[in-house]
Amino acid sequence: MSRATRDQLIEAAGRQFAEKGFYGASIAGIAEELGLTKQALLHHFGSKEKLYGEVLQRISTRLLGHLEDLQAAGEDPAEQLERVLLEFYDAAMEDPEDSRLIMRELLDNKHRAERAEVWYLKPFLDALVETVRRTEGRARKSNATLLAIVYELLGAVSYFAVSGPTLSRMYGEQEYGLLRKRYPAELRRLIRSRLQSPD
Repeated sequence: MSRATRDQLIEAAGRQFAEKGFYGASIAGIAEELGLTKQALLHHFGSKEKLYGEVLQRISTRLLGHLEDLQAAGEDPAEQLERVLLEFYDAAMEDPEDSRLIMRELLDNKHRAERAEVWYLKPFLDALVETVRRTEGRARKSNATLLAIVYELLGAVSYFAVSGPTLSRMYGEQEYGLLRKRYPAELRRLIRSRLQSPD
């Protein structure tokens, strides 16, 4: 299978999983979107679980790559965290599917979590935890404390990104447009306040 075709399959699956969740999406629906048979899609990936894993792996690898690039540039850990979260925000506002998928994977997957063998987002979450640990005054904090900070910040980005259609209808396009312009500054303020708080 060509790389382009594989990419198209994974992108189509990502859209379906983002919209419907792991259990709501179907191999038949993903295949139909691409004009394939269910059997053809299963031939390439083996199972719905493996296809879902490919989608999550791609997101995790991309996000982790952004953070590693910032670390290689030698930025201060607090600046790294702020930049990676703001880049995540920008990407989420442009295309909220990744945020939806991350939220579904972390919050809406009780049955899958009970039997999951691979945690595709864990390397990215662990890298964020270690970035927070390297900020001033956090070296001896527990993983649980640091993960709570990471979760709060990722949640602030993801929740806002996926709420756009509802907020724009609820408050109107003009008010929502003003909110979108204001949100990055508020996100920066939240990140800085969480990193400066003594915990």
